Order: sequence, then C-alpha cells, then structure tokens
Amino acid sequence: MRLPPDDDVIAALRAGDEATFAALLDAWSRGMLRVARSYVATREIAEEVVQDTWLAVIGAIDAFEGRSSLKTWVFRILVNTAKKRGARERRTVPWSSAFEPGRAQASEEPPPALGAPPVDRSEPLSRAVPEGEVLASEARERIWQALAELPVRQRTVIILRDVEGCTSEEVCEILDISPANQRVLLHRARTAVRGRLEDYFEAVRR
Repeated sequence: MRLPPDDDVIAALRAGDEATFAALLDAWSRGMLRVARSYVATREIAEEVVQDTWLAVIGAIDAFEGRSSLKTWVFRILVNTAKKRGARERRTVPWSSAFEPGRAQASEEPPPALGAPPVDRSEPLSRAVPEGEVLASEARERIWQALAELPVRQRTVIILRDVEGCTSEEVCEILDISPANQRVLLHRARTAVRGRLEDYFEAVRR
C-alpha cells in the first residue's frame, strides 16, 4: 500500500484519523517487528516494543518537527525503545535460539529472494537471484539462520537496508551511525550471509 505524503499523514495523525493510523500499522509494523527482534530475546517482547513505539509516536506526533522523514523518525523511536527493553531484559535468550530448526518463521515475510550468491558481495541481497527464480524453503531457513547469527548491529543494518529497503542515509539516522560505519557493517553482514549461502548451495550441488 502506498501511503500519502508525510505532511498529509502527519496532519491526519494529529487530527486523530484512525484510518491513517491503521494504514501506517499495516505498512510498517511487520518491518518494525523484524528490527525490534534484533534487540530483544523473544518475539513476544518485540511485539511489546512495537506497541510501545506506536504509543510513543502518537504521544509525540504534535512535537514532530519534520527534520527527517516520518518513517525514519518512527524507526528511530523503535530502535531506542528496543535497546532500552533489551538492556532491561538482559538478553537472557539469544536471538538465534528462538529460531526453530527445520521450519521457516511462518509469521515473518522472508528476506528478498536469494539464489546462488554473486561474486560481488557488495550487492544487496535482493539482487542475488535471477528474476523469476523461486527460493526454496530450506534456503529461506538458511537465510534466517545466517541473519540470526550476526552481531546485533550488523543484523539491524542489513535488515533495514536489504529487507526494509531503507537508504544508507536513513539507516545512519535511525541508528545514529556514520556513513562509513554503516558501509562497514553492511558489507560485513552481506559477506557473512552470503558465506553461509555459498556453503549451502555448494552442498546442494554435490
């Protein structure tokens, strides 16, 4: 669903327009859940983080100054909320331990389709498969497993860039990192994920 321009959305939120708020929930909540999940121990806690974020957004929308896009502002609130909640929970359950081997996460949309990894590891994950090729469920599980094993900052950057489609500038603003740091984190994350996939596809070819 394509949302109206930010100015229209902000005005509608300030006026208490429930339809506009529902449209934002539909458009962004799933991606917000994926990002929140990078910082907290369980999906249930991530869902609470998303709910807390939306409450904070509604509470602060009148003070929003428009120095960034609305989505960037919302995701920055999300990350800050998730970091605080993750610290409070002390991360007693590793992110990767919640992944059930042998089954893709049915409630999550998969990352962009991946096939045999290309030679150029700087390319986004979404370009790693020829158009029209279908991603096997087992390969999809491998992607989630590879993402689960990344350090939290790498995982968050690659999810924002290659799954949520954020620009590098948006990621820098959401995570409060420098462009150089964003590039390094993204490169390391893509390299690690593709390394896992190369091993998988090589094993499949045997």
